[in-house]
Amino acid sequence: MMEARASEPAPLTLTYLNGPDVAALALTDDEILGAVEDGLRAQGEGRTVIEPRMHLMPGRDNDGREIRGHFNVLRGYIAPLSLAGVKIVTDYVDNYERGMPSEMGLLNLFDPKTGQPVAIIDAAGLTDMRTGAVTAIGAKYLARKTSRVLGHIGARGTAYWNVRLLDRLFDFAEIRVHSRRPESRERFASRLAKDLGKRVTAVDDWQSCVADADIVVEASRLEQPAPLLQTEWIKRSALVVPYGTMSAVELSLTDIMDKIVVDDWGQCKAGPFGALRAHVEAGKLTETTLHAELGEIVAGKKAGRSRDDETILLWHRGLSLSDIALGAAMLDKAARLGVGQTLRYL
Repeated sequence: MMEARASEPAPLTLTYLNGPDVAALALTDDEILGAVEDGLRAQGEGRTVIEPRMHLMPGRDNDGREIRGHFNVLRGYIAPLSLAGVKIVTDYVDNYERGMPSEMGLLNLFDPKTGQPVAIIDAAGLTDMRTGAVTAIGAKYLARKTSRVLGHIGARGTAYWNVRLLDRLFDFAEIRVHSRRPESRERFASRLAKDLGKRVTAVDDWQSCVADADIVVEASRLEQPAPLLQTEWIKRSALVVPYGTMSAVELSLTDIMDKIVVDDWGQCKAGPFGALRAHVEAGKLTETTLHAELGEIVAGKKAGRSRDDETILLWHRGLSLSDIALGAAMLDKAARLGVGQTLRYL
């Protein structure tokens, strides 16, 4: 008798969602917020693994010229989603001069049980959405429910989703925006006004933007740390959300806070970048002075805002878990709508 031949293994494939695919999914505000909040809840419940982000700094090109940019590498695992992920996203401050976005990258998703690649997803639009979602979800738990005025510094890619998703939750009576370049802030305000169906005011300076605002978001793009956001401008009872790569806040900012919340203490306490880097190094922000990680609050393990008069700070460096959670939601919707490409792996 002839010996039975072993069957050929089934081919391994993965899903590829490029930038136009992600746009075609047209995720709703509630879909984005729901996915990211679920990821934060899983983190707070201890059902995730997160590694602090790493940075690749090219330094100089082959001709010895300075390269003004770097790569961020984020890694994590979410047990309820059965997905692990690695995202590589760039930050190149001069790309606007080339007509290119400053942030580009890819999210790679894997089956944690076998290591099989599951998907490759454009990480630029995804990063913008998930960053705005973390800002908004943080405000959901940490800002006064009656917050009516938003002051937003910066018009980078994530800024649009900060304002859009915050307004989804709070329906602001007044939105002020500022960025370094007048044409940038005017264009930003015009886009928001059109999409939100309300007036958005572009202002000329930081103080006019943030003074007396109920929620202050600082998403500037500085080349070097500079204390441009002054502590004295912050309204008592405000929520302040600084998350620039280079710090734009005064060292005294943490002194007026009743609570300080971060997305992940492991990555906030390490590395060369971040809005409160100097505060960590000066001992103003420590494991003792930290109130909670946002996931702990979402999971109900620690309190969010307890009183209307509390002044609270949320510092988020950016979570791989939020990337993975939103990537999973994109994959699910892409499968339902028939969006994306199937690529052969093995």
